[in-house]
Amino acid sequence: MSVLTSEWLKVRSLRSTHLIVSLSLGTVVLGFALAVMAANMYDTAPAAQRPGARIADLEEVIVIVPQLCMGILGTLAITSEYVTGLIRTSLTIVPRRWPVLVAKSAIVGTLGLIIGLVTVFGTYFVTRWVIGDRFSGAYTDAFTDRLPLLTAISLTVPTFALLGLGLGALFRSTAASIASLAGLVYVIPIIIGNIPEPWSERLGSVMIGALPREITGDLINTSVYGSLLSPAAAAAVLIAYAALPLAVAIWLVGRRDA
Repeated sequence: MSVLTSEWLKVRSLRSTHLIVSLSLGTVVLGFALAVMAANMYDTAPAAQRPGARIADLEEVIVIVPQLCMGILGTLAITSEYVTGLIRTSLTIVPRRWPVLVAKSAIVGTLGLIIGLVTVFGTYFVTRWVIGDRFSGAYTDAFTDRLPLLTAISLTVPTFALLGLGLGALFRSTAASIASLAGLVYVIPIIIGNIPEPWSERLGSVMIGALPREITGDLINTSVYGSLLSPAAAAAVLIAYAALPLAVAIWLVGRRDA
């Protein structure tokens, strides 16, 4: 508990933590703005065009922001100690070393989970309120029908937080870790979308963006992602994104110099 408490004090004392959390929570405002813009476009469109008008699920669109933000937070939670040299003090006080990473994982993962739930569900509710019955009732489905997918999308945010922490512990470089996260969010899906089939579908199915709908069994029709995995397999891949880098980092932290 003392290690856990000290890691919480470290995370909350970083100025970057407050900025990143604020940016993450600001995505609800972004979702609201996008919903207002979409509603205005619908209302001003000719009546003949309205039946065919469609809107993306905005909670799936904006979740990229808290994903990247919390991934960066996870990275900074460990790389900032390497930059300042504080990691030597931490590992001297906790000579077994691995509890330091486990405690960081608990703090970063919990914070990511809270941010994920607030941003995804917050965006869904404000969008539902603004859109109403526009776009052929895209946001009029029962909330209980949307709950599994919203929960699955929310879980990708702590996954990115733990992935960022794991990469930071492996690379011990803020730039390299953040570049890897940005590539995973923005670059790799675009590359995969341009690969010939069947590899585009196969590789797209294991991207984090595809996993929430695969976990809930929803088909992905218009996306760079694939939908080949079963719900159990998709859940296992999501866990692996968070667990594997951390497991390797925990193994390495006791075998190399700080």
